Amino acid sequence: MSQQAGATLDRGDFIRSAEPYRRELTAHCYRMLGSVDDAEDLVQDTYLRAWRSLDRFEGRSSLRTWLYQIASNACLTALERRSRRPLPSGLGSPAEYASAPPATGDSDVPWLQPIPDSLVWPEQEDPAAIAVSRESLRLALVASFQFLPPRQRAVLLLRDVLAFPASEVASMLGMSTPAIKSALQRARARLEEVTPAADAISEPEEPQARAVLDAYIRAFETSDAVALKQLLRRDATLELRPSAAWFTGAHAIAEAVRGLGSPGDWRMLAVAANGQPAAAAYHRQPDGSYRAYGIVVLTATVTGIARLVVFADPGVFRWFDLPQTYSFAQRDQPAREHDAHASEGTQTRPAGHASVESPDG
Repeated sequence: MSQQAGATLDRGDFIRSAEPYRRELTAHCYRMLGSVDDAEDLVQDTYLRAWRSLDRFEGRSSLRTWLYQIASNACLTALERRSRRPLPSGLGSPAEYASAPPATGDSDVPWLQPIPDSLVWPEQEDPAAIAVSRESLRLALVASFQFLPPRQRAVLLLRDVLAFPASEVASMLGMSTPAIKSALQRARARLEEVTPAADAISEPEEPQARAVLDAYIRAFETSDAVALKQLLRRDATLELRPSAAWFTGAHAIAEAVRGLGSPGDWRMLAVAANGQPAAAAYHRQPDGSYRAYGIVVLTATVTGIARLVVFADPGVFRWFDLPQTYSFAQRDQPAREHDAHASEGTQTRPAGHASVESPDG
């Protein structure tokens, strides 16, 4: 149910009307913060603040606008205490060669995190709106957002991604309309500077992107170096978070092949993150079991894989509602569920994801 400006809400109406905005608010906070955990916490805080302030909501704006105002300002407050979340490519030059072990990770670096599609796609949305949302959640673009000063970041997202009028954004952020326009111009100029030209890619249609992902998984599971090389573009980029290492071109291809191991060392499940094809990787242990290793996010193009970002952290599996141990019985389940929900225009809510409830239960 949509709540229009000029209407007030009772608490029952609020619970029914506010919940449909959770996923898009999560996407907004994620773009602002670069963290799944922080985004979910800030969205939950947004709903609690709105609940507690409901008696002061006079309907001068829509409920959606009011929630975005609360969420945006909560993100700005949070960013006063946080540094930006980069990918390895945002910290320095690529490695010169691939034969040396990757650089060790810096535990003090708050890395950009991948976000499952199921957390951010609206349950009911038209294809055009989904395409815009998908584009604005690409890993490379979210990493570029992190270069913007927080207030410029908020202005850019509210104006260019969410299409709020400048006057509404001014009211939401406590700025004048001319100040909003000036901040937007500076944000656009800075974003153009920090966004790699290579990220302006031609993406394949969904069936072709899924075929690329399937071929990538097959190459890793069978340790097929020839197939993997054929999938990767000659100018491909490989990033290995939480290591600070990243590679381009021939070095990236060599490092990717070096990670293949022996046939059967890897098992992978097809997932989706940041609107991109991704694989949940499980590595074989000495006892023959397969334990969670990390999530690999692919940038697929019509000419091959342009970028691989490896999030070597078993902890991210909980966001994707995946177990820590691989089971052969579960192999095709994520793919079947993804295809079914895509055809229905809905997504499954991961376990443990809170919904709007009265503080009294």
